[in-house]
Amino acid sequence: MRRLIALITALMFLELVFFGVLSPMLPGLKHDFGLSTSQAGLLVAAYAVGAIVGALPAVMLSGRAGVRSAALASLLAFAATSVAFGLATSYAGLLASRFAQGFAGAACFTAAMVWLLEVAPINRRGVLIGIAFGLMATAIAAVVGSTSLAARGLAIRLDAGDYALLLAGSAAGAGLWAAIGVGLGAVVRNQVPAVVGICTWLLFVEGLLFGDIGLSNVGRFLPGSLARAATGQDPLMLLAPSLAVPLLALYAAAAAAAGWAATTRRDVA
Repeated sequence: MRRLIALITALMFLELVFFGVLSPMLPGLKHDFGLSTSQAGLLVAAYAVGAIVGALPAVMLSGRAGVRSAALASLLAFAATSVAFGLATSYAGLLASRFAQGFAGAACFTAAMVWLLEVAPINRRGVLIGIAFGLMATAIAAVVGSTSLAARGLAIRLDAGDYALLLAGSAAGAGLWAAIGVGLGAVVRNQVPAVVGICTWLLFVEGLLFGDIGLSNVGRFLPGSLARAATGQDPLMLLAPSLAVPLLALYAAAAAAAGWAATTRRDVA
C-alpha cells in the first residue's frame, strides 16, 4: 500500500508541476514567438481548459478500461503532449499542445485519484487521500518553491508568528473543508464524481478564474482561495485571514445545510 500511495502521489505531483511550470517560461516564450500579453494569457489558460474538459472522460475511461490502464494511457499521452509542446515551432502548436497536455494531465490526475479510491479500504479512504495530498503538497512546496526562490536569489524568512498562523489557518481550513466535503458527499452520493469534482474545482477552475483570466476580485472569494488565505498566504492578492475564515465558515454551513436537506429528503421519500 505504501508503494502504491507513493506511485499515485508521484502521478499527481507530476501533473501539478507541469500545470505551474509554464509561468517562469512565459518571458522566454513571449520573446521567442513574439507573443502579446493576451496570447500569453490564452496559452496559460489552455492547460486549465483542457484539464476541465479531460476530467470527466478520465472517469469514464477508468470505469471501462480499469484504473491501471487509464493511468498508464494518460501518463503516456501526457508525456507525448509535453514533448509536442517542447518541439512546437508556432503559437498555434503551443496552444494546441498545451490544451492537449492539460487534457492528458487531468486524465492522469483523475485516474490516480480513482485508483486510490478503488484500492483504499472504505474506513481509511479519507486518511489515505489526506496522506497522498499531503505528500504531494510537501513535495511541490519543497521542490518547486525552494527552486523558484533560489533562482530569484530570495531567502525564506518566517518568524514564529508566521508558523503559528500557518498551522492555525491550515487547521481551520482543513476543518471547514471537511464540513464542505461531508455536505457535498451527502448531496452527491457517488464518491468518485464528488472527489473528482472537488479536485477539478480547486485545482483548475479556481486557478483559471483567479489567475489565468484575471478575475482575482472574484477568485479570492471562492472557497479554495479562502482556505489559502486563512494561512496568511499572498496577502496582496488574497483576503486577510480574519475575513477569510468566517467566509469559508459560511460555505461550510451552506454545504452542511444542503447535505442535511438532501439526506432528510431521501429519508422521507
